[in-house]
Amino acid sequence: MESFSLILAIVVVTALAFDFTNGFHDTANAMATTISTGALKPKVAVAMSAVLNLVGAFLSVEVANTISKGLVDETGIRPEVIFAALVGAILWNLLTWLVGLPSSSSHALMGGLIGAAVASAGIGAVNGDVLVTKVLLPAVAAPIVAGVAAMLATRMTYSLGRKADGRAAAKGYRAGQIASAGLVSLAHGTNDAQKTMGIITLALIAGGALAPDSDPPVWVILSAGLAIALGTYLGGWRIIRTMGKGLTDLQPQQGFAAQTSAATVILASSHLGFSLSTTHSVSGAVMGAGLGRKGGVVRWSTATRMFVAWGLTLPAAALVAALAEWVCRAGDWGTALVAVFLVASSYAIWRISRREVVDHTNVVDTDEPASATLAATAGPVGAAEPAGVVTTAMAAVAPPPAGVTEDLTATVPAPPAADPKAPSATTV
Repeated sequence: MESFSLILAIVVVTALAFDFTNGFHDTANAMATTISTGALKPKVAVAMSAVLNLVGAFLSVEVANTISKGLVDETGIRPEVIFAALVGAILWNLLTWLVGLPSSSSHALMGGLIGAAVASAGIGAVNGDVLVTKVLLPAVAAPIVAGVAAMLATRMTYSLGRKADGRAAAKGYRAGQIASAGLVSLAHGTNDAQKTMGIITLALIAGGALAPDSDPPVWVILSAGLAIALGTYLGGWRIIRTMGKGLTDLQPQQGFAAQTSAATVILASSHLGFSLSTTHSVSGAVMGAGLGRKGGVVRWSTATRMFVAWGLTLPAAALVAALAEWVCRAGDWGTALVAVFLVASSYAIWRISRREVVDHTNVVDTDEPASATLAATAGPVGAAEPAGVVTTAMAAVAPPPAGVTEDLTATVPAPPAADPKAPSATTV
């Protein structure tokens, strides 16, 4: 076993940085519905999620083994390739976090690893069977299964609770939401923290620090768990706002049904070793819960933007990773150049995010500009969204709603009444 090289140390640090972004990017998966329905205060929710993410990291290594032993051929994979893969994944995570889209950190990592491996060793470096059966098929099936389960669970919940006492039912659903949110956090730790474990283990094997087919060492499990827990505690407030209020308006019954359904799907996939996207599972469950309540709506424009982001995640991360791998081939200076680009890009994204701060103090605010409110009156109840350029322009020329008309006429003085004794213009 060889000692750590500089590039191997850089890869491990970068992998933990990705794990950190994974934590704050995917906090919404566990806690968005709990925060949006008021079951827990925002800071309490993310603290609870962080602890359970750490605990979940120690429950299984099946997903880690899928990544370190199954997805790509570990023979011939250099640490620089893994570094390039992480660059693609981190940048995609940060970009989608900036715009508040709950994309998949898991697929960003998978895409980065595939793109860098193909750029380095050709298409043969990717195990197609593993990619299809344990990555792509679960990506399609997870939101559908979770969504259908959440829709049925929501309908059953409302049906069973129809005659229940209002206050007692509210307390019960609040407790149920907290418990189910904890289960999602635990499931997230068993699935997403393991992805970083798998990447670090693959890097250690590639760098000669571990024997082939090794399981993740204890220090790798602990460091990955701590990194994702820290990122979770800081909270991805932008994505929490989208998941909690942007897709649909959730009642406690719906939040409980959505979280329980998503946690069941995630835990089952972790047991089977599927590299499942917790984002896909929870998003599907939230939409299913929205459709399960009578009168509930799903904001399909927001959902469509999410679907587009999901479809772009794998190829976008793969392209960035492939370009990074190509630059890294130049040697140490190429690797250093990629590292500087990663740090500079991350800092630039953070600076842009400070223009409109979203944190625990305003994550559940739903106040919209007047133009967005006017534009929303033409759509179904609960479907209000921030107005774009076209929507704002249409709102400016469209007749105002009745309430607005009354307000406007109240402030405009009426013309003077005509004198009935005055001669008419038509008098001959």
